[in-house]
Amino acid sequence: MPTIKEIKNQLSNKNISVQELYDDYYDKAKKSKLNSFNHLVDPEYNKENINSSQARYDEGKDLSLDGIPLGIKDLFCTKGVPTTASSKILEKFIPEYESRVTQNLLNDGSLFLGKNNCDEFAMGSSNETSFFGPVVNPWKNKNNTDSQLVPGGSSGGSASAVAEGICVASIGTDTGGSIRQPASLCGVVGLKPTFGSCSRWGVVAFASSLDQAGPITNSVEDAAYLLNSISSHDPNDSTCSSHKRDNFIESVGKSFDRPITVGIPSDYLKDINSDIAEQIENTKKHLSKLNVNIVDVEFTTTDFALSTYYILAPAEASSNLARYDGIRYGYRGEGNTLEEIYVNSRSEGFGEEVIRRILIGTYVLSAGYYDAYYRKAQKVRRLIKNDFQRIYNEVDFILTPTTPNEAFQIGKKLDPISMYMNDIFTVPTSLAGLPAISLPSGLSNNGLPLGIQLIGNYFQEKSLLQMASLLEKEFCFNE
Repeated sequence: MPTIKEIKNQLSNKNISVQELYDDYYDKAKKSKLNSFNHLVDPEYNKENINSSQARYDEGKDLSLDGIPLGIKDLFCTKGVPTTASSKILEKFIPEYESRVTQNLLNDGSLFLGKNNCDEFAMGSSNETSFFGPVVNPWKNKNNTDSQLVPGGSSGGSASAVAEGICVASIGTDTGGSIRQPASLCGVVGLKPTFGSCSRWGVVAFASSLDQAGPITNSVEDAAYLLNSISSHDPNDSTCSSHKRDNFIESVGKSFDRPITVGIPSDYLKDINSDIAEQIENTKKHLSKLNVNIVDVEFTTTDFALSTYYILAPAEASSNLARYDGIRYGYRGEGNTLEEIYVNSRSEGFGEEVIRRILIGTYVLSAGYYDAYYRKAQKVRRLIKNDFQRIYNEVDFILTPTTPNEAFQIGKKLDPISMYMNDIFTVPTSLAGLPAISLPSGLSNNGLPLGIQLIGNYFQEKSLLQMASLLEKEFCFNE
């Protein structure tokens, strides 16, 4: 897959025009059978932006993402373009404003191909809860080529589209692993920035203290290009940090001028399968070649992370999704009374998984159980954050598997508990608000991609991308 830098060089050298580039990706997206887009924008939508990008290339004044065709997860509000969160309740919703993240991308010259399919309201780990149907992973199990595999979730449409090559990159969101997990299952790069790095303004909310936008790309360098664009302070978002942003591309591919220590937590490696264990061992060898010091570390809170997440995230979802009542916008059910309209709109408009999480969230926030569940989960979340900081006193990065398994067959893991377990390695990082990146590290015995997760300290994305790019070069996954 061509990188953003390579594409920009072709455009600058006039080997291809912006219009030809856009048409090529649009045609591929239109012919795709993987259901990775809920909506492709009309080519006329991009006409003016295509002409502006071409003019800047002709003048040698191109912007960082000029002419680059992107997919956008169907959670970001895009002015004049349907934004559905892959839900029936928002099936016909067309925003009148642009989210901060997508506006930044437009300001840097990128072109939007369309809105990527995702799990409904980002609630899922396989992209099977979407109202528009499941997304298919472009990879095939070499021992069972007839079966269709999940791409992971919730940003499954984004990861599938990037892996298939029908968009250069995509912007997803990560609440408990929704960028990193599908990136791992589809063999691409997925970056979750530090919570507060990217504005949540204009993003359909799931869990306000966890949701974070991030790139899904074919290379670490491409992730740096996109992070440069989407990471910015936004006064419209009270959770958005005002820290000074780095130029993330500067350090990509460069060696460190100081000793680096990577910690591998032994508690993350309990009961992992042989494929995952082999990837960790191979990664250790590559780190040794880079003269990285590897140490064993151990968390004391890992066993509590998943249950903590599935109390806090549904609680916040219950509050955020209360606005969808069928009155002001969205799907409206029939009813003779206001209460009937509420009940019918929500029971008919929301899917099974969304309803399940709303009910869990409402339960843990109720007067009789708030202290027993929600308040206690918040205390455990603080312990998880402290646990990470204790380990970061000893190491620069933490290395773990991204997922406990390879991509599985569509329809195989529909029971909630086994589905929730797919996030077991990504959830702790989200609860702590730390940045993390998933890199494709190799193939399983079935010929399917597996990923490793590299976790950095707060707002250290520049060094995280630097380390990830060195490992990426060692893995040679896309060569």
